[in-house]
Amino acid sequence: MKKEDALKNIPKEGFLKLAEERVEIPEEKRVALIRRGNELFNKGNIELAKKVFLTTRYADGLIRLGDKYIALKKPLEAFRMYWIAQSANKRDALVQRMACVIKNWLKEER
Repeated sequence: MKKEDALKNIPKEGFLKLAEERVEIPEEKRVALIRRGNELFNKGNIELAKKVFLTTRYADGLIRLGDKYIALKKPLEAFRMYWIAQSANKRDALVQRMACVIKNWLKEER
């Protein structure tokens, strides 16, 4: 992919899409959903696990999803998971890596 084409692939809605309203889930139901999300994640069904973790705002699950997306070479989705989970250390480390990539792109253009 050409460097100029990279910006064309940015989604129109941006990289982060967050729900504006939070749904309150009774704690007992939330715990059951998180268990189910963990089962799905462990079985490799990360997309369905992601829906559960996003719905329940389960930070540990979102961080594990972020790590999985890094392994799948999907850093923007990983960044989204870290952001929602409010994992500053993971998010900031990823920002540093992305900044290095951009810095190298800029060096190559000279």
